[in-house]
Amino acid sequence: MYSLLGRAVIKARWFIVAGIVAVFAIGATWGLGVFDEFTDGGYVSQDSQSVRDAEAIEEEFGSTGAEVVVLYESETMTADDPAFAAAVESAVADIDAIDEVESVTSYYDTQLPSFVSEDGHATYAAVSLAGSSDEAQAQSFEAIEGQLRDAGDTGDLTVTLGGGAAIFADLNEQVQHDLEIAEMISMPILLLIMIVVFGALVAASLPLLIGGMSILGGFAITRVITEFTDVSVFAANVITIIGLGMSIDYSLFVLRRFREELAAGRDKRRAVLNTVATAGRTVMVSGIIIVLSMGGLLLVDVPFLHGIAYGVMSAVGVAMLSALVALPALLYLLGHRVDKGRLPWRKNKEPKTDTGFWHGLAAGVMRRPVLVLLPVLAFMALLASPILGVQFGGVDERDMPKDAESRVVTETIAADFPGGEEERFQVMVTGGQDAAAEATAAILELDNVDDVVPAAPPTDDATLLDVLYDLDPFSAEARTLIEDTRAIEVDGADLYVTGGASDRVDMLDAIGEGLPYMLGYIVIVTMVVLFLAFGSIVLPIKAVLMNAVSLGAALGIVVWIFQEGHLSGPLGFTPSGFIDPSNLLLMIALLFALATDYEVFLLSRVREEWDKGADNRTAVLRGMQSTGSIITAAALILIVVVGAFAFSGITFMKMIGLGMAIAIFLDATVVRMLLVPATMRLLGRANWWVPGPLGRLYSKYGIKESDDSVAAVEERSPAGVR
Repeated sequence: MYSLLGRAVIKARWFIVAGIVAVFAIGATWGLGVFDEFTDGGYVSQDSQSVRDAEAIEEEFGSTGAEVVVLYESETMTADDPAFAAAVESAVADIDAIDEVESVTSYYDTQLPSFVSEDGHATYAAVSLAGSSDEAQAQSFEAIEGQLRDAGDTGDLTVTLGGGAAIFADLNEQVQHDLEIAEMISMPILLLIMIVVFGALVAASLPLLIGGMSILGGFAITRVITEFTDVSVFAANVITIIGLGMSIDYSLFVLRRFREELAAGRDKRRAVLNTVATAGRTVMVSGIIIVLSMGGLLLVDVPFLHGIAYGVMSAVGVAMLSALVALPALLYLLGHRVDKGRLPWRKNKEPKTDTGFWHGLAAGVMRRPVLVLLPVLAFMALLASPILGVQFGGVDERDMPKDAESRVVTETIAADFPGGEEERFQVMVTGGQDAAAEATAAILELDNVDDVVPAAPPTDDATLLDVLYDLDPFSAEARTLIEDTRAIEVDGADLYVTGGASDRVDMLDAIGEGLPYMLGYIVIVTMVVLFLAFGSIVLPIKAVLMNAVSLGAALGIVVWIFQEGHLSGPLGFTPSGFIDPSNLLLMIALLFALATDYEVFLLSRVREEWDKGADNRTAVLRGMQSTGSIITAAALILIVVVGAFAFSGITFMKMIGLGMAIAIFLDATVVRMLLVPATMRLLGRANWWVPGPLGRLYSKYGIKESDDSVAAVEERSPAGVR
């Protein structure tokens, strides 16, 4: 298979180069338009109870929420001053005349005290936008943002915008800003690392070329996907992180193998064919595992995760194909010129596998495997322990930078306006006033309910109530309050509950239902692909257990930092005391897949030595020495890529970036340097154990370089395997 692929790449090299140019052209123009198609992704399914209840309420009462809050403030005037009132009333009149505005409400037409700050120097207008979806309302806001700011003669007032639509717009702007900052931070460091690793300017530039191709290709494919489903705005950052990181990782291994082949005296044709057959196989196995593992997120009914999963699958797919097809074509065209711009002190020579730092480190670990294994596992368990106290919450304005306008408006209303600090959710009661009175009395009896007030004039068929409560909406107590309200029964009436913690109740239910299927799917997919790659049933089991160790430790550190608030000052975020469960699921899928990455790179070389006739210990030592420096470089590069997002202004992206950097560090150091050689030494020949029927299955369908290694499965398996 791989020899056919290599020959096809060489034959079609100029068409492939044209394809590279096309990907850059399409991605840099049409593909970047994906930023205009992003939505918030949706944290609950359209079939969830909270969404169905919200639709029923909107059908009966129309839009009862405010997608935009326009805050008017004055240092010298109060809301009762004629000049202040005239300015706001003229602004409200102008806003109401905008086509994209469905309704606008203010203090001057309601006289509700909640519309005026406690010191009297601020008031706000609640604006409902036209559009039946978040995406449509976001587009409406983008079209009229300037008009909202400029409405009326408000020259003496400070005008700022908040509300859900404004928060989403700020998030979208922050995402693009974070991408620019991440690129400014990471690109020069990446180029410097690769110059040091390869010692030649041409070789160092190729991974960045493939990385750019993967990102732009991922954006282009994701834009197509947005035509069929919503994709979260956060997908842009995740696509960049994974697309750039994995394409550089893959390029490193392909480049390293190609240069080894040239150093061994092979011509460029044979070097490309051997590179595709060896490093190409490894890249394919890693890419398949990541793409299929991300598909596990589709088994959890949280739309936010689905869009990001599609984006990551697209980026990794492009990265894998680029390393398998585009890069070998470029290497064939370059030949020995890949070393152009070589640093004078670097020599391109065939590496040694029987001596060196990594060989010595692995030999030391394998001499005393138990003494290494037990303390390391205890240390990783300690790092993982904070996850036992995880508290699930959600995303709110605290995830934005402190100076973000929409966050400032939200916090100002909460702090300075009557009742602003109180949370609320809405309940619609059908069946007339008697039913509404009975439901109100029942709700008031629930724990933590402060008051129940009318939210709108009643209709002939229903009454809409605001339930005020004094709890953190992310807390378990708030979710219990929602469930207790839903459980209220009133004869001849139905209750519809929306807002507050109702979405999180449904999201956690969806996660609880889908999580076992997601985890089971990811584990099975990983084990099946690793079996087909290595012809062993022991190594896949060991890989899954090693993944669990590094994943648990990384998640424990994430909870310690982002839930408990440690290091919040240096990292510049506001801890909420909670972790959003959808974000945690995304991290689990990403980190589990990436944790397999370096295991695949290492074990591929170990398997190669085993197939050549080396015993288990020698194969591990040679595999460690052959891959040690390049895996370390790949890990360092990936840490730089994902770590740059620790500087993101959005806490969620900061958590993803830092969590991935920690997981990669642990996986490339503690797991690869200590746990893998220790466990492989203890297992010995059992590493390669496979029952006879599965051995024949691997012989027929295994993902292998050639048929030369097939016989090794049965000939060299431990006794009793037949």
